[in-house]
Amino acid sequence: MAAKFDISFSKSAKISGGLTILLKASDADLAAGAEIADPAGVIARAAKIAKFSAKPVSTLDLVAPEGSPAERVIVVGLGKAEELTAHDWLKAGGTAASKIKGAERASVFIDAPGVGVDARAGADFALGMLLRGYSFDTYKTKKPDDEDKASGKAKVTIITADAAGARKAFADAETVADGVNLARDLVNEPPNILGPVEFAAKAKELEKLGVEVEILTEREMKRLGMGALLGVAQGSVRPPRLAIMQWKGGKAKERPVAFIGKGVVFDTGGISIKPAAGMEDMKGDMGGAAAVTGLMHVLAARKAAVNAVGIIGLVENMPDGNAQRPGDIVTSMSGQTIEVINTDAEGRLVLCDALWYCNDRFKPQFMVNLATLTGAVVVALGSVYAGLFSNDDALAGQLTQAGFSTSEKVWRMPLGKEYDKMIDSKFADMKNTGGRYAGSITAAHFLKRFVQDTRWAHLDIAGTAMGSPLDEINQSWGSGFGVRLLDRLVRDHYEA
Repeated sequence: MAAKFDISFSKSAKISGGLTILLKASDADLAAGAEIADPAGVIARAAKIAKFSAKPVSTLDLVAPEGSPAERVIVVGLGKAEELTAHDWLKAGGTAASKIKGAERASVFIDAPGVGVDARAGADFALGMLLRGYSFDTYKTKKPDDEDKASGKAKVTIITADAAGARKAFADAETVADGVNLARDLVNEPPNILGPVEFAAKAKELEKLGVEVEILTEREMKRLGMGALLGVAQGSVRPPRLAIMQWKGGKAKERPVAFIGKGVVFDTGGISIKPAAGMEDMKGDMGGAAAVTGLMHVLAARKAAVNAVGIIGLVENMPDGNAQRPGDIVTSMSGQTIEVINTDAEGRLVLCDALWYCNDRFKPQFMVNLATLTGAVVVALGSVYAGLFSNDDALAGQLTQAGFSTSEKVWRMPLGKEYDKMIDSKFADMKNTGGRYAGSITAAHFLKRFVQDTRWAHLDIAGTAMGSPLDEINQSWGSGFGVRLLDRLVRDHYEA
């Protein structure tokens, strides 16, 4: 859904009613620079009484302060000025956004005394506001009273000395917000609305931004020999799709970078059916495909100087009379055969054909796949880090660095011959699960058998793409995890 703020930038502003937001560092005088909104010096007194010391994302809220031209003044803490990072500016923007609810207009003075505020900081602050302002209420017929009273978007003016620079940087940051929120929308949609065909149509909409999009049906996939992906889909009345998205922003003959997403729009587990409790969350089992779609939106919208391919395998895993069984053997596009031990280990079957197709057709510089693949990675890392597996140290390092820059953090997990042997099969080239132990690692080894010598990384985002803890920039069940991470990877290392 669209964020609820209409953001503009200005070098100066005269306060006349409405909401005013000030930013303060914890190691600065709280009264300094506040005169425009607080001529009577109320903030310093109120801070002392409330024990407000401007710690990160803390707030001080004053209604109708004495002598102020504003109806309400909020102070947002930044913490120590010398420790501020880009993500801290996002969090500050998200914190400010959380206080604007119900207000029709707000003036935000971000040039805090003692803090170096450049154009990038202003854009990051605004990006944090947009990310926090996202909500998914499409199917609610009744809105809270305060939302009913609000008239459209809140008009937010961010006041900073480098307003022109911040405005220019924000145009770029806004595309990131749109991509993240697109991914959130896709994850949040109910499974009866968003099936493989409908998801493919969402990918097709990226053509408006200049992305070339092809949609393969089961007929084309059968001709290509994608028996692993098609086996997952055969129990559903909803046909599978493979969406191929190409953004050609780099040099004509430059090899693309590639991103592949698992798009199981609903996962019952198939014949190896999941427990009923919490199964409704399996509408989010396409979080990897959502992130790839959101990323392709960002790259195209900001006209990234790179050639990029996004491929998403879209299926529904259902148990009916035609569903595949434990013990079935399927042949993947690579020609390798797979014994299906557990039909709930289906995402890797979708990804293996998508990875092979991508590698065979596009010969990319690298491939990064994203998938809500295993519960085991949630046991290992919780909802703080995504699991990272890679056959290339440089690519793994770049992803780790991008993760810390965006706070979409990844933690590298091991690979090794001992783990790979665990998926050998008595009856086929491999089996689709190595059992309970090292479940995330054996799943990664399964995928590794389909990438050949291409640089590759697998991100297991089962703990971060949906139902992750709410924070200053995300109040949504679907987080959009991976969009900012991979956009940062491309920006820092792969644009011309």
